[in-house]
Amino acid sequence: MSKIEKFEDIKAWQKARELVKDIYNTTKENPFSKDFGLCKQIQNASVSIMANIAEGFDSQSDDEFVRFLRYGLRSATEVQSHLYVSLDQTYIKKEAFEKLYKEIEEIKSLIAGFIRYLRGEN
Repeated sequence: MSKIEKFEDIKAWQKARELVKDIYNTTKENPFSKDFGLCKQIQNASVSIMANIAEGFDSQSDDEFVRFLRYGLRSATEVQSHLYVSLDQTYIKKEAFEKLYKEIEEIKSLIAGFIRYLRGEN
């Protein structure tokens, strides 16, 4: 693992940033864009992933950082749940669902690995 000097160096944060861009692009499309409630929910949850990683970076301890990383994991799972609603309402196609879901799985894996690292479990 290369040295992390700022939150932007964290691979999970970088991937979460890409996800946010993809979620925003997806929610701009019709008919998704017409469902203001779901748009806001999925956008907020995706932003929360990267925000929690960034916020945790400035924690005073690894335990506190891990707590924020776990919040990020929960937000990622929330986005996955919202993707099912999006699919079921035919706001997105199966291919888009699978692509976004896979992105989130990668982010969750990176966060989980970072948690193990911070807890000395690697």
